[in-house]
Amino acid sequence: MVKIIPEKNLDNHNNDSSPHLSDEEIENLDLNDDKIKEYMEQYQEETNKYPVWRGSITEGFKKWLKGETIYDREKERISLYVEDTTKEEWQEFIDSHKDSYRTISKLIRDSVNFFIKQKSSFLTEDLLKVDNKTLTNISHALKEPLTSIKGFSQLLLENYKEELEEDVLETIENIFEQSILLENKIVNILDNIQTESSQYDILLIEDDLATIRLLTSYFDSKNITCKGVVSGTKGLEELVSNPPKLVLLDIILPDYSGYEICKKIKNNQRLKNIPIFLLTAIPGSEVEKHMKEVKADGYILKPFDFSDFESLFKYLE
Repeated sequence: MVKIIPEKNLDNHNNDSSPHLSDEEIENLDLNDDKIKEYMEQYQEETNKYPVWRGSITEGFKKWLKGETIYDREKERISLYVEDTTKEEWQEFIDSHKDSYRTISKLIRDSVNFFIKQKSSFLTEDLLKVDNKTLTNISHALKEPLTSIKGFSQLLLENYKEELEEDVLETIENIFEQSILLENKIVNILDNIQTESSQYDILLIEDDLATIRLLTSYFDSKNITCKGVVSGTKGLEELVSNPPKLVLLDIILPDYSGYEICKKIKNNQRLKNIPIFLLTAIPGSEVEKHMKEVKADGYILKPFDFSDFESLFKYLE
């Protein structure tokens, strides 16, 4: 909001220090000349006015160069509504930095310029830390319309290719190709965004709620944080957004096989170093046949004893 402040008494500046140039000399000024640059700095320091505006020297600067008296209206150089406490803080800063600032307006200009220069890094830092809900919303907003564009263009190409005119066919093929490229870019960007997260120790992927409650209670008694999810899909989503120190993975799940999930994790460059222990009621001899293939770090058989989990503690230090 703009605040119009009444002007106060007129002051004048006698320019005995000016170069006293003639009108002809002023007309032929070279703004790149070092001496003229010194005059410009001197004028701005004395009057707190710009000597040049939109590529042309100002009337005030011309008068100063000729040694004429310059009248100035003493006024507060701020046109924003701010709280008195804020304004006082700004003024205190100016008073303690008199060599750099003479008015609040100069402080504001420098502050805005600093923010603009730093804006890119601010945005980058913000993008690298988003919460899970924000990331989900971004993903949905980008992928939903793209799914329709890609899907319908694919249907047209597969079912009506022979009926389409050549220029129409070429356009649809281009749309389909571009949608695939865009899809890959979206996936790559979203996969590289790190969500804000609270560090925890163990991700338990287990479809039996009783087992989840039992193990989370046990680990909690050992001051170990454990998060339980009931499906492979939920587990993979959690791993991407908030990787743990260790994964306990049931083999028989309602959607994916634990073996398949283990391979996915171990083949992911960002997640491959997370230790994975299979947790299962399948006979140990059967589990051991798959250990090398899925690259699991170990397994624990059900029904288990709590002492079976003590070997995991070294991974959580």
